[in-house]
Amino acid sequence: MVMNYPFSTCFILLLITITRLIYTVGKTEQWKTLLPPQLATLESISHKLQDDPEAIELASKDYGNLVHSFPLAVFHPSSIYDIVSLVKHSYNSTIPFNIAARGQGHSTRGQAMASDGVVVDMAGFRERRNGVGISVSFDPFVESYYYYADVGGEQLWIDVLHKSLEYGLAPVSWTDYLYLTVGGTLSNAGISGQTFHYGPQISNVHEMDVITGKGDFVTCSSKTNSELFHAVLGGLGQFGIIARARIALEPAPKRVKWVRLLYNDFSAFTKDQERLISINGRRQKNALDYLEGILLMHQGPINNWRSSFFPLADHPRIISLVTKHSVLYCLELAKYHHAQSQNNVNEELQVLMQGLSYIPGFYYEKDVSYVEFLNRVRSGELKLQSQGLWDVPHPWLNLFIPKSQIFEFDSGIFKNIILKRNITTGPVLIYPMNRNKWDNRMSASIPEEDIFYTVGFLHSSGFDNWREFDSQNKEILQFCNDVGIKVKQYLPHYSTQESWTKHFGPKWNTFLERKHQFDPRMILSPGQRIFNNN
Repeated sequence: MVMNYPFSTCFILLLITITRLIYTVGKTEQWKTLLPPQLATLESISHKLQDDPEAIELASKDYGNLVHSFPLAVFHPSSIYDIVSLVKHSYNSTIPFNIAARGQGHSTRGQAMASDGVVVDMAGFRERRNGVGISVSFDPFVESYYYYADVGGEQLWIDVLHKSLEYGLAPVSWTDYLYLTVGGTLSNAGISGQTFHYGPQISNVHEMDVITGKGDFVTCSSKTNSELFHAVLGGLGQFGIIARARIALEPAPKRVKWVRLLYNDFSAFTKDQERLISINGRRQKNALDYLEGILLMHQGPINNWRSSFFPLADHPRIISLVTKHSVLYCLELAKYHHAQSQNNVNEELQVLMQGLSYIPGFYYEKDVSYVEFLNRVRSGELKLQSQGLWDVPHPWLNLFIPKSQIFEFDSGIFKNIILKRNITTGPVLIYPMNRNKWDNRMSASIPEEDIFYTVGFLHSSGFDNWREFDSQNKEILQFCNDVGIKVKQYLPHYSTQESWTKHFGPKWNTFLERKHQFDPRMILSPGQRIFNNN
């Protein structure tokens, strides 16, 4: 396991405990000495700083279970203004301390950690707000009457879904897993099978309240304080903490027609994917609402933790097909509808299916509720939790690949590295996106081509063998580098500023200028290791 300290976990925890016992009496005074005179006394928030071993340990790990990085304290705010005070306090201190906002801790490489700094407990903040962090409204003064939800950055997408459905509305762009915070996904981009059609989640935000690295509380949009607005969306937490986001809503469907098709030919698979995402107008009758792709290999089960789909009776012949071809490609698509439009959606799907080159006889479909479809990963999560298989290492690798180089990626990685190593457990996703659904003014970095693919290796491993998967990830990246595939990491992890500069490419200078403008003392999100590579 990667450690950001030279000693063992037990030793560090013992040291923290001893230090706490020695300095408990004077700790509040120690924090107060850092406070500049123009602010209120720190007594109003000092009691919300916690440094007991349990709190420190929780804030020192994440979903990846690969990195441990210990903060000095965990901050438990009861209002947004507590967070403003904390950041402003650090910014005005002679020696500022790093701050990281931690939502669900769903990062995989310590991105939500703050070594020797302060971690803000956004999950606890959500609980202390007692569900008042989501409100649904509409604007009657806009010609098109748009609906929206004002959502605290600490809120979960699953709660946004349920709240908006009370009004017959819902956001249009999602991640595959809904138990993530709004601030967390908007700091990255927020992608899934809806992205080709509706854009990433960052393309569906009207307005935000942001706490900058200076401790300023700023309302921003594409027209007001636009530089901050575009910086924060996809900005990896480098420019501010998202306090509120105004999310676009549309009338919610009731049902989802959910289809999977199997391919043994990668060319046919990608050709059909690209054809289907080209029909993406919101008012276009035959447009899909969701499209993803999944690899099926003999190393993993036919049904994985993300969802059980294929009927048990068909498992033998699917397994036989996988054995014959080594790799199968599963095209997964969905079309939303209302219960009364069942016949119409069937007709529209039939039109879409015409000319597709999937293997005859390997067509599967379900008709499920909208919530069941969006929350499809949850049942798999609960099952793994019951088996003790959820809180394990997750050496994930998520990539964006230009369309022009996807065949080279398939032959060199799917059909070579992955098959030879024979260690893959967990889903491997591959699906295309349209670049014109992204806003290039935002910080998120994507390939330059009009169509690009996302590939996700969503590994789970044991604590004793995660390095095998990490080694495979490194081999994949090295292959891309050697043959010149212009890959971009999604949920990026780099160890040098040179690599970060290459990742952002022509956006790097703007990214750097925005950092100096909104977080000049480099306080926020140190776990990303963009400006502090130690």
